[in-house]
Amino acid sequence: MARTKPWELSDDVWERAQPLLPRRKPHPRGGRPPRDDRQMLGAILYVLRTGLQWNALPREIGASTTVYDRFRAWEREGVFERLWAAGLEEVDELVGIGHNPTDRGKHGTKRSTLSEGHGLPLAVVVAGAHVPDMKLAAPTLDALVIVRPAPTGQWPQHLCLDMDKGYDYDLPRFAAEQRGYIAHIRTRGEERAQAGSSDPSKQPRRWVVERLHSWLNRSRRLLVRWEKLARTYLAFVQLACALLCFQHCARWRRLRTASSGYAA
Repeated sequence: MARTKPWELSDDVWERAQPLLPRRKPHPRGGRPPRDDRQMLGAILYVLRTGLQWNALPREIGASTTVYDRFRAWEREGVFERLWAAGLEEVDELVGIGHNPTDRGKHGTKRSTLSEGHGLPLAVVVAGAHVPDMKLAAPTLDALVIVRPAPTGQWPQHLCLDMDKGYDYDLPRFAAEQRGYIAHIRTRGEERAQAGSSDPSKQPRRWVVERLHSWLNRSRRLLVRWEKLARTYLAFVQLACALLCFQHCARWRRLRTASSGYAA
């Protein structure tokens, strides 16, 4: 049966999330039992998707202070990052992590992201808008939420930093080389000179990461940063990343099922 209330958590997401949530300690003195984890996660997802502020949360979904306290507790314990990592591991098992990751900054509250070939997020760093993109290259490469396979001569790892001129400096090149990547950095003025070229190697590949930011911005809570603490905003980003991974896994499974049925 389809869900009739958007804040009710789907069985698909709950099955993935439940094993990653911390066990609640019993209270020997009794008292009111804590609210159900599934209801709390559903309320947090509702805030993420709609972008409303905590104190505007409808009572039928959950008391705003209760939901916020649970969100902060889970953020401190790394629940949202673990959920995101679980999503990436499922993607890797299902279709494999794509090649050619891409890094990019975003103005406003800047999100520097590392994505794989399908456009799914591997790492996110949140910084102030005044921080230059080149200074975020190394922290972003070090912020992977899953274990990175070691590059080899047969299977090198390429890093595309051709999004804009913000990476055309020695610092990003050194950061990539130090971590075993083969860096592809578009120099300032190169894109204009190669505009309209039919050579695929000379065409910018920014659409992969631009699509990632478009996907993330569907979670309206990420469009305007209300959180004073960077780690609170980052927790919402991590949760949005996890949902992206789970949605793509579901899509690929449907495609495989459809292909198998057609072949039969």
